[in-house]
Amino acid sequence: METIKSTKNSRVKTWQKLQTKKGRLASGTYLLDGWHLVQEAITHDGKLHAVMGTAEQLAEHQEELPLGVPVFEITEEIAKKLSDLVTPQGIFAEVSLPNATREPQFIHDGAWLFLDAIQDPGNVGTMVRTADAAGFAGVVFGYGSVDPYSPKALRAMQGSQFHLTTTTGDLTDWTASFTQNGMNVYGTQLDPEAADVFTVPAQTQFALIMGNEGQGMQPELAQMTTKNLYIPISGQAESLNVAVAAGVAMFALKAR
Repeated sequence: METIKSTKNSRVKTWQKLQTKKGRLASGTYLLDGWHLVQEAITHDGKLHAVMGTAEQLAEHQEELPLGVPVFEITEEIAKKLSDLVTPQGIFAEVSLPNATREPQFIHDGAWLFLDAIQDPGNVGTMVRTADAAGFAGVVFGYGSVDPYSPKALRAMQGSQFHLTTTTGDLTDWTASFTQNGMNVYGTQLDPEAADVFTVPAQTQFALIMGNEGQGMQPELAQMTTKNLYIPISGQAESLNVAVAAGVAMFALKAR
């Protein structure tokens, strides 16, 4: 185990760059902050490149650290450099990013969530975590969506990225591929022809598109879906947060 005491150490500078999308894409890795996320990566066979922690944290989790993965002891000062939290827990892991793209024609099984230009990392992370809870097979981040491996999105995911497939792609291609293979693709949109989500029979194989927080789905996508759905609102609120709406729709549509 190597001990690093200087914030100017080259490894520390490299790990700091993982807080940015540019740094993550350049290295092909991202940073997990906190024991829960590190443990999820270990338990679910995440591709760990390194574990970094303060002496206290490494001692506390010594028995659970993976064999064959480099471990670095760091100072509290370095821990603060690696985290965007005011008081970080003090343990981190560098993990490989998943495959950036997968071909939709080879994936036509289970329930899938398509995210169309979702901008808020907290919303993205919450929707991935909810898709995991609802038993979805995967999530596709459409072009224009925020980077799902930013620190805020990762905290909202709570490790769910290790429980299902995540990938990035052109949602028009994914929608076309699913519908051509006999799978329903549902959009979420308020229009006269949209159906109440609670009137659609629960099923096991389909895709659900959630549109941008302000603009909704792209018009092109809305025209490609099997059917567009809405969530009936009984109270006086004009709309639901997109992550809340996604949760309602996913649990309504997914057969147990």
